[in-house]
Amino acid sequence: MAKNLEEAIKEAGSPVKLLWNSTTPPAIVPRVVPEFTNWRDEQLAWRRTAVLYDQSHHMADLNIKGKDALALIGRLAINSVKHFPVDMAKQFVAVNYDGYVIGDNILFHLDDDEYHAVGIPPSINWLHYHAVTGGYDVRVWRDDNSYYRKGDPVLYRYQIQGPGAMEVIREATGKEPPKVRFFHMTRLEIAGKTVRALRHGMAGEPGFEIWGPWEDNEVVHAALLEAGKKHGLVQVGGRAYHTNALESGWLPRPLPAIYTGEKMKPYREWLSENSYEATAPLGGSFYSDNIEDYYFTPYDLDYGRLIGFDHDFIGREALEAMAADGRSERRKKVTFVWNGDDTAAAYGSMFQDGVGAKFINLPMSLYDTFHADRIEADGKVVGISTWTGYSANFRRILSLGTIDAEYAEPGTEVTLVWGEDRPSKKVQVEEHVPFEIRATVMPAPIVEKARTVYRSNADVA
Repeated sequence: MAKNLEEAIKEAGSPVKLLWNSTTPPAIVPRVVPEFTNWRDEQLAWRRTAVLYDQSHHMADLNIKGKDALALIGRLAINSVKHFPVDMAKQFVAVNYDGYVIGDNILFHLDDDEYHAVGIPPSINWLHYHAVTGGYDVRVWRDDNSYYRKGDPVLYRYQIQGPGAMEVIREATGKEPPKVRFFHMTRLEIAGKTVRALRHGMAGEPGFEIWGPWEDNEVVHAALLEAGKKHGLVQVGGRAYHTNALESGWLPRPLPAIYTGEKMKPYREWLSENSYEATAPLGGSFYSDNIEDYYFTPYDLDYGRLIGFDHDFIGREALEAMAADGRSERRKKVTFVWNGDDTAAAYGSMFQDGVGAKFINLPMSLYDTFHADRIEADGKVVGISTWTGYSANFRRILSLGTIDAEYAEPGTEVTLVWGEDRPSKKVQVEEHVPFEIRATVMPAPIVEKARTVYRSNADVA
């Protein structure tokens, strides 16, 4: 019986076989009502009025405190940490020794020598591993998501977003919302409770992310709902929550580049056989026996703009080599807009005799965690489509992925292959036939405001 990820890979025969045959269900948002109204109206609300996201249950928290905290972060982050004052946050991105992405999270600088990382497990685990094995003078506490946690979270976490978000904040605090730069923090008082607040926003709309101790949760939550009544505030349920990334252009679950390489072996031995990295299912029409074909570089994911070559970090030499030899320009992150007629034909095949297309679940259409569909043009594979779902705002299935630079021009038509042509043990995959769907290449983020105002603010931060 395997005792860690490394042993699990050996038992399965390869990383691809381990993940391709995982019977673990795809990750969802636990302990959050699936729909408060209906997922279509909840999606529309983040463009029209204001929404409340509950982020308390699906992410892991890692608090790092001590005199070596910044040295630890700097060793792992592709981001520059030269300017990282208290009350600022960064999108922390980590790569392996060969420059391929392990994952990202939001990293908050809370106090002198105290930082707090929030995100899904891959980058959290990587930080945690180095904190406890790297000889750093730091202390950590961790709170995993509600799949693994017994009892309530340590912290509640909410996001208020949309054109009317500031009106809700004004109503809830009884004061004019403070002027705070993007990805900087402040404190607010809501219902007599002090809350930390990050100036943030998803899908290009303004908002705040707020958090505090769980014992304050019910009071703060009730106050937000009361304040939102006159401003059309809509709670977003678990079904719609993940679809906002389709519009904001953030690719949430790249497969972490940890499954190969001798330098990564100690880390694979540290990760348990039940870890996210050992059990999350891999699927889609793209298939390779080489797990490295599923890896992404920061340049592929449009994180090249975040790289700071002003400090020594794991993977720096590899990224410098990619920039020097042109590999940094090889692929571009884009949005694939699925053709409506082809999508309808695939979906409608379930109402016809015979074996049809793989079921397209709505609004999130993923049946796995690490997803990779083939993007084809001119008789060859030119890209990979990953995060997939329906947007009521665009009235189309959208997916995020990467494509060879020569096909990245907006308006380019490509073909996406939906479904799988080889067997697996994934219980959520029924008998089906792969289905070709035309798709149009568009920018990521697809929302112009997110590409312009939102992006310029993010780059400044």
